[in-house]
Amino acid sequence: MEELETSALQEEEFAQKVDFKLWRKLVKYAFRSKGTVFFVIAANIIVAAIDIIYPLLTRYAIDNIIVGSHTERIAPFAAIYVVFIIIQALGVLSFIKGCGRLEMKIAFDIRQDSFTKLQELPFSYYDKTAVGYIMARMVSDVANLSELIAWSLVDILWSGAYVIGIVIMMLVLNWKLALLVIAVLPPLAVICVYFQKKILRHYRDVKKQNSRITGALNEGIMGAVTTKTLVREDKNSEEFRGETGRMRKSAVRAAVLSAMFTPIVMCLGAIGTGLALYAGGMSVTGKWIAFGTVTVGTLATFISYSTGIFDPIQQLAGIFAEMQSAQASAERVIHLIDTPCDIADTPEVIEKYGTSFEPKRENWEELRGDVRFEDVSFAYKEGEKVLEHFDLDVKAGQNIALVGETGAGKSTIVNLVCRFYEPTAGRILVDGVDYRERSQLWLQDRLGYVLQQPYLFSTTIRENIRYGRPDATEEEVVAAAKLVHADEFISRLEKGYDTEVGEGGGRLSTGQKQLISFARVILADPRIFVLDEATSSIDTETEQLIQSAITKVLKNRTSFIVAHRLSTIRSADRILVIRDGKITESGTHAELIKQHGYYYDLYTTQFKKDAISDVLGA
Repeated sequence: MEELETSALQEEEFAQKVDFKLWRKLVKYAFRSKGTVFFVIAANIIVAAIDIIYPLLTRYAIDNIIVGSHTERIAPFAAIYVVFIIIQALGVLSFIKGCGRLEMKIAFDIRQDSFTKLQELPFSYYDKTAVGYIMARMVSDVANLSELIAWSLVDILWSGAYVIGIVIMMLVLNWKLALLVIAVLPPLAVICVYFQKKILRHYRDVKKQNSRITGALNEGIMGAVTTKTLVREDKNSEEFRGETGRMRKSAVRAAVLSAMFTPIVMCLGAIGTGLALYAGGMSVTGKWIAFGTVTVGTLATFISYSTGIFDPIQQLAGIFAEMQSAQASAERVIHLIDTPCDIADTPEVIEKYGTSFEPKRENWEELRGDVRFEDVSFAYKEGEKVLEHFDLDVKAGQNIALVGETGAGKSTIVNLVCRFYEPTAGRILVDGVDYRERSQLWLQDRLGYVLQQPYLFSTTIRENIRYGRPDATEEEVVAAAKLVHADEFISRLEKGYDTEVGEGGGRLSTGQKQLISFARVILADPRIFVLDEATSSIDTETEQLIQSAITKVLKNRTSFIVAHRLSTIRSADRILVIRDGKITESGTHAELIKQHGYYYDLYTTQFKKDAISDVLGA
């Protein structure tokens, strides 16, 4: 958890001013459902118009029915009033229904776009971004945004239409009294700007802390076993309490400012209403003539309007406080969606080969498996080169093993082969063509990658093996499992291939997960295989099964094996010793043993350790 304190680079810093370009992008999500948006706007306008008409009806009733004593007009007046009530009720019903539908659609679209972007982003993004931050954006941030756009922003439309309508009606009825009420609006605008800056800053802090807490929860759950074995429960609880405490402080500050904002608006509204009541009352009694002739009905209408004009402004004040939180969420989500891909196909490549989601497979050339590094340099960070002027030529069907110390560049080489990263200088040719001239999917569709810690999805064994080829038949799934000797343990399970593996494959042993991972890759029938320390975390018996499978599977396929256990690579066509990003030794197992170099020392040391372990085990 202490790493969270130093991971500020994981959570981007955003501008301190509201970015209206960002809000335009958000509004576009609403207008993907144009029919619903216009339906909601129409309902809002109707409701606002009727709210404006009600005081005029009151004015008519007072001046004509009550003061004028025209009682015969009560029945038609009541009928008209009821009609307006029914229309308004239908408008409110339509508004609520439309906003609910709009909220769900916006959340769906934003999450879909975010998830699509996450599928497109390269390894480098996940190297720099914690899972907790991504989860916070996809869940709570998207929920805040969809609610804001569908409800709060639509409420703003109603409030705006209502305020504009009231101002126009007051100016028409008595422009002098109207100016008296409107005079309180400028100080209100100044207060809004002041509170905007304050509340926005604190809500940004809240969202940032929320991401840290989500990340801490994720690490706490995933690392529960490690925590218990190291007896760190108290320390972890203390660190987590610190994270939540910082979030509480920021949230309290934001809540206090929001709580102050609404009463201030109410106070200004009361001042405006009081001015209208005093000046209008003096005009009705004839003591003031500066405001012209004012009837009792007109005064009642003015009081209603002067009160009503601050009701939507007061509502806007509450929405405004919520918008501060949503502004921070919007920045984070839009930043994710707009994150540029470090590795992206050119427009020309996309035009010919398609994208990962819409491939043009009919234009794909056959992949043979020749791979060549030409003067390749690579750095994860500027100034920290892992490879420099690296050259390597691998023919189709060759089995290449990479050995060396941790951090020597072995995994970097295979990740470059897979185009999970791209060279910062030089180029990599696949079948004689720079692989940037072909689509990423063209290459990665023909790759089989087996990791040291395989990941299984929380479904059945069958679906995990079938993951890369959903259309594979039952016979093909079983054949792939048999090829890697996974069918033996699967058949012993109560539900066989229908056994649920649990989250991350937690119900299976590491060796069983590795065998299923091998079967999954084999079923996809790749032309290039990559095994990255695939046998370093399994027992000797399982290693022998996998070694037997490797011999069968890798035949006539280009393969790269990053190996910790040297016994698994003795049959490789070529073994490369990588040290500080350079090839220091190259040859077959027998040739390297004869050289008595680094590989010889490494192999003999490991052989002696294995022999001692066997004796002690016996």
